[in-house]
Amino acid sequence: MQRFILKKLAQWKTGAGRKPLILRGARQTGKTWAVNEFSRQHFEGRIHIVDFEKQPDWQAIFEKNLDVKRIVSELELVLNNSIESGKDLLFFDEIQSCPRAIMALRYFYEELPDLHVIAAGSLLEFALKDISFPVGRIQFLNMYPLTFAEFLSARGKNKLAGLLLSPNQEYSENVHNMFLDELRLYFFTGGMPECVKVYAERGKLKEVFDIQKQLIETFRADFSKYAPYADKRCLNSVLTSTAKMVGQQIKYARLTNDFTPPTNKKAFDLLNMSRIIYKIPSASPAGLPLGASSSGRKFKAIMVDIGLMQNLCGLNISEEMSKSDLLDIYRGALAEQFAGQELLAADRSELYYWSREAKSSSAEVDYLIENNGKILPIEVKSGVSGKLRSMHLLLKTYQNISAGCVFSARPYSKIPEQKLFFFPIYQACQIAQKQI
Repeated sequence: MQRFILKKLAQWKTGAGRKPLILRGARQTGKTWAVNEFSRQHFEGRIHIVDFEKQPDWQAIFEKNLDVKRIVSELELVLNNSIESGKDLLFFDEIQSCPRAIMALRYFYEELPDLHVIAAGSLLEFALKDISFPVGRIQFLNMYPLTFAEFLSARGKNKLAGLLLSPNQEYSENVHNMFLDELRLYFFTGGMPECVKVYAERGKLKEVFDIQKQLIETFRADFSKYAPYADKRCLNSVLTSTAKMVGQQIKYARLTNDFTPPTNKKAFDLLNMSRIIYKIPSASPAGLPLGASSSGRKFKAIMVDIGLMQNLCGLNISEEMSKSDLLDIYRGALAEQFAGQELLAADRSELYYWSREAKSSSAEVDYLIENNGKILPIEVKSGVSGKLRSMHLLLKTYQNISAGCVFSARPYSKIPEQKLFFFPIYQACQIAQKQI
C-alpha cells in the first residue's frame, strides 16, 4: 500500500535543521505502518522501536532525568542493540503513554541532532496539554486515512491515480465517469487502511462494513482512557450525533438530549482532540489569516473518515448507492464530508466556512481555505450556478475574493464573469495546490 506521507518523511530525513518528528493522527490511520515502511525504504530496516504500550516498564528509563545520552544507552540495553546516529531510526510508538518521552524530544534535538527520531501516538493531545511542551524543538506531520488518490493506487489503479494527481483539469467523458464510479465506492469504503486493504483483496463491501464497525468499537473502547474528562455514554452519543450532523451547524444542546449542553461540549471537544472529529469554525472572508476572525460559537464538524461516517449514520446502502448523482447521497452530507476530508489531507491543518452574520440569514458557504495567499470559498453542490445564492452573495459582498470554487459531479468548467470555477469533486485534494 503506497502512502504519500512517505515522500514527506523522506523530505524530513534530508531536510536542513531536521528536528525530532511527531506523527499525529487518529488511531488506525496507519502511523506505525508508515514509519516501518519508511525505515525499510530509507534506513535499510535499521529501526529501533520503543512501544510504550507494549513495554510500559520502559517508561521508567525516562523518569530519572532527561539526559538523552543516558536514555539512549539504557534503551540499547533493553533493545539489545546499538543505536547509531546518522544510520538508524529511533521510533517512539504510542508516546502519549510516556509524557516524559515527549519532553525528552527537545534534548534529542539539542544534544543528539544526528539521530533520526520519530514519535507517534493516537491520543497525543491529551498528553501534550499536561506537560511542558518543547516548542520550536519538534516538527509535526499529520496522518489521515487514505485519500481518494491513495485509494485508487491501493487497488492497483495507478494510471488513474497518476492522472488524478496530474496538473490537467479536463478529462474525457469516459475518464470522468471512471473517476465518479470509483468515487462512489470510496464514499462507502472510506480510507481507513484496513478497510481499503480488505476491499482491494476481496472486493466485498459487507466485509468492509464489518471492519468499520470494529474500528468504531475500537474508538469507543478508547473512551475509558478519556476519564475523568468526560462521560463515556455521552461520548458514544456525541460521536454518532456528530456523524449525522456533518454539513450542519453544531449546537451542543442538539447533540444528545440525555446530557446537559456543557457535558455535550466537553465530549465534543475531547473527540476533536482525539482527531476522530474535526471542528470547522465559521470565519470572515474579509482577510487573512482566517483564524483571526474564526468563531468559537458558530461551527460545523466532519469525521475522520467518510466510511466510518456512513457506517455511524446507518445508511440504507442499496438505496443510497443507487442514486445517480453522488452529491445527492445522504442529502449531500457524504459529498461535503469527502471534500473536507480531502482538503485536510492536502496539508490544510485548519478548515473554515462562511456563515452570514445578518439576523435570520441562512447564507452559508461550505468551506474557506487559503489558496496561494488568497482566500478561496468552496461550495459542494449538484446545482448549476443559478442555485449558488450564498456563493454569489459572498462574492458580491467581499470584493477581495477573486474567485469561488464549486465541487460537483460535473466536468471542469468556468464562468469568468461570475468569478466561478467548477471542478469535479474527485479533484478536491488537488484544488488546494492549484492556482485559481
